[in-house]
Amino acid sequence: MAQHAERGMSAPPEVVFNTATDPNRAAAWLPEELRRSGTHRLENVDADEMRARWTCDDPVGWAADIDVEPGDAGGARVLLDLAGPDHGLAAEILDNLAREVADNLTAG
Repeated sequence: MAQHAERGMSAPPEVVFNTATDPNRAAAWLPEELRRSGTHRLENVDADEMRARWTCDDPVGWAADIDVEPGDAGGARVLLDLAGPDHGLAAEILDNLAREVADNLTAG
């Protein structure tokens, strides 16, 4: 089952994309249900188009496609398509990512 979610963020698109594609930050924004289900990995990263895909090796499998676009007032708009078990996690993922982006900005 696929889920779709969108969210605006008040950070430059490059900051949002870099945060979303940093494997060291994945544990901060990928929900526990997805992290514990197997080895997650980043693939199909297109920095020019600011698109990426996170996948998991678990037998059920899930995939999260992330697209980051310029938004209003220098911010970003993030589109997420989540395929796999229906845990209702798409909005939670974007909320978690927004917090991690905010932490990234305040850290310098």
